[in-house]
Amino acid sequence: MKKYAHNEVTFLQYIFLIHGAQVGVGQLSLPRILAEKGGTDGWIALLIGWAISLTAGLCLIQAAKRYPQGTLLDLMTHCFGKAVGKLTAVIFAMIYIVGAAANMVAAALIIKSWILPNTPLYIILLLFALPSFLIARNGFRILGRYAEFVFFSSLPVMLFLLIPSLEGNWLYLLPLFKDGWGPILTAVQPTAYSFLGFEVAFFFYPFLQKKQWAAAGIVIANTLSLIVFLYITLVCFLYFSPDEITNYNQPTINVLKSIEFRFVERLEIVFLSAYLFAISTTWLPFISCYTYIVGWLLNKQNDSVYVALFLLSLVAVAFAFDPSFSTNEEWIKRISQAGLVYALALPVCLAVYIKLRDHVQRRLGR
Repeated sequence: MKKYAHNEVTFLQYIFLIHGAQVGVGQLSLPRILAEKGGTDGWIALLIGWAISLTAGLCLIQAAKRYPQGTLLDLMTHCFGKAVGKLTAVIFAMIYIVGAAANMVAAALIIKSWILPNTPLYIILLLFALPSFLIARNGFRILGRYAEFVFFSSLPVMLFLLIPSLEGNWLYLLPLFKDGWGPILTAVQPTAYSFLGFEVAFFFYPFLQKKQWAAAGIVIANTLSLIVFLYITLVCFLYFSPDEITNYNQPTINVLKSIEFRFVERLEIVFLSAYLFAISTTWLPFISCYTYIVGWLLNKQNDSVYVALFLLSLVAVAFAFDPSFSTNEEWIKRISQAGLVYALALPVCLAVYIKLRDHVQRRLGR
């Protein structure tokens, strides 16, 4: 009997879990960041970020194949010993705790800013915590079903962005490479941040039913994320002038605010309410991975307790300190920098190490 048979995920669920972990609240401000860093050519940096993320993801799968019935923690323990395995577990647990908290707080701040300005932040987080607890405590299989449902139900919402793009000006994108490669390469770093999240595949891989499709899943998930980022960025670049787009903190919401129907006002409120489900597919995998890591460290899986402890702690911190946009952006910046090292460098280094070790063992065997 398989070790994780009770909690397996299908190929589609595996794709949408990785895609959901990548496409989070950051996409609302991504067009502005790319415009600030790379100008009207900033969207080209998305292609470079996608290539970097895809390369690291494929290296991740190659490393995971070395220990198919275990996660990254088991692989690190197998290759380097218990001490390194536990240190890796602690580091990733901290990354996922801060990442989940920062995404939840960012979503709550956006809701507070656009929809519920008079509601305390900790109340909004408490409302987020209740459904998050019910989903995250049930393991990867339920989370995979949720990610699959959210992906398909969110597609109609994304189509609304096509409406303002019809009034856009394609001349805003021309000429290409007008300032050379310098601004584009400058925009690669925030683009790479946006593609972070694929490293959750390290923890989902043992639960995948058909592991021979793991590499294809990484390619499809990363490509879906690229399509979403390109779609949102190009719509904003077409609608706003190059000088205007940098004046909006979340230009994606401002684009939706320009849409008007006779039967509904303030469409951005409807969009944000529906979009919360898509944003939640970022913090929920992080919470689930954190609970798995804690259970692995303590050798005792008790997901309900670990999830409840995290969510209650987050609400308590928000009640005590009431974080602002600037504070939360600093959290996201720091955790993204740490994630850039562990998500991009670790899979590549691990795959190279395993390849070299196997080569040396074969030579010694001869």
